[in-house]
Amino acid sequence: MDFEAKIAELGLLIPKPAKPAGSYKPCVIVDNIAYISGQGPLLEDGSFAKGKVGADVDLETAQNHSMLCGLAILSALKNEIGSINKVDQLIKLTGFVNCIESFTQQPLVINGCSNMMKDIFGETGVHARAAVGVNSLPLGFTVEIEAIFKIKS
Repeated sequence: MDFEAKIAELGLLIPKPAKPAGSYKPCVIVDNIAYISGQGPLLEDGSFAKGKVGADVDLETAQNHSMLCGLAILSALKNEIGSINKVDQLIKLTGFVNCIESFTQQPLVINGCSNMMKDIFGETGVHARAAVGVNSLPLGFTVEIEAIFKIKS
């Protein structure tokens, strides 16, 4: 399947890769496994969506931010391997939601990314996952998601 064409068909745009905010590499590949560092909700202007879910960000907005994290993940991956079509399987997503203590809908927030990955990759995009609430994230991100992909040889 042509995943790059599917992304275009869905009207999605993979952004330019964000510069790392620390001493790390956005994507490391070991034995056909691509480990994508945590990616924030990258906006079109190159800035990031910020805020605390349950206080100044609602569920629907947070889900959109989760999808933006997914596009940033694809950007980091594509920058490293050249084409999204080389994806063999999305193995796992780990999502972190910057939220108030009483917020318990982290799985629904991370669904924004998970559902987009399934829309793009079909069954290849169905993955294991964790969705965790935290009291803060780097640079004030609303959501941060990391990913593990298997890449075709």
